[in-house]
Amino acid sequence: MKASKRGIVLIALVSMVFALAGCQSAAKEEGNSEPVSMTISAAASLKDAMTEIQDLYAKEEPDVTLAITFGSSGSLAEQIQQGADVDVFLSASTKYMNNLKDAELLSNDTIKELLGNDVVLIVPKDSTATITDFAQVVDPSIKKVAIGEPSTVPAGQYAVDVFNHYNVMDQITDKLVYGKDVKEVLTWVETGNVDAGVVYSTDAKVSDSVKTIAVASDESHKAIIYPTAVIKTSKNSEPAQAFIDFLSTDAAKDVFVKYGFKTL
Repeated sequence: MKASKRGIVLIALVSMVFALAGCQSAAKEEGNSEPVSMTISAAASLKDAMTEIQDLYAKEEPDVTLAITFGSSGSLAEQIQQGADVDVFLSASTKYMNNLKDAELLSNDTIKELLGNDVVLIVPKDSTATITDFAQVVDPSIKKVAIGEPSTVPAGQYAVDVFNHYNVMDQITDKLVYGKDVKEVLTWVETGNVDAGVVYSTDAKVSDSVKTIAVASDESHKAIIYPTAVIKTSKNSEPAQAFIDFLSTDAAKDVFVKYGFKTL
């Protein structure tokens, strides 16, 4: 009798195992996915918009966790070249995306031009400076001008383009101080550590401590394009592509536009 009871219990346990397996199989058939963690490397100028999009995507895809690293596009690209475990790269310049493409580190069919931006000249909100355009940074009242490090920060490269366009670069080299990314430049202007700075219009838009005094014309610098792509070594290529696709949805575009980006 005891043996019979043990047999019944065993049969019941086996039945439960098969039932659970069936439920898991059914769940997969219904489209429920396994949890995924992805690493996104994004240009510092995208920080405010991408932080909001990160929250938005968590509601859209609750099984996908995004870890976003922000920095200068050049530094992030270098990290990827050195083997950093990254799924998606969002650059503030086509230059660094092309560098990775040439190094055969991208899934080329995933490359997409996503956004545009403007370059602006800003001063502290309480500044008494009377300058009104980029050419006037030669004025003696402007002692320090902050720009991103041109070798790694696209905004710094665009700043050099603009100052060369107005033929003042040679006259202001002693005034220039270089930030590790565009957000550092913004902070220096906000705190009054410099008299003026060159950032993107999107950076100036989110700050209550600076004022924009000039917007660079399109012909004064290389086209500002933010491309994105999946890194070839990504172990999450399909979820990574899905995330890039999401960045082009109306919901994501609304966020980018809210922060002053131009959608392409």
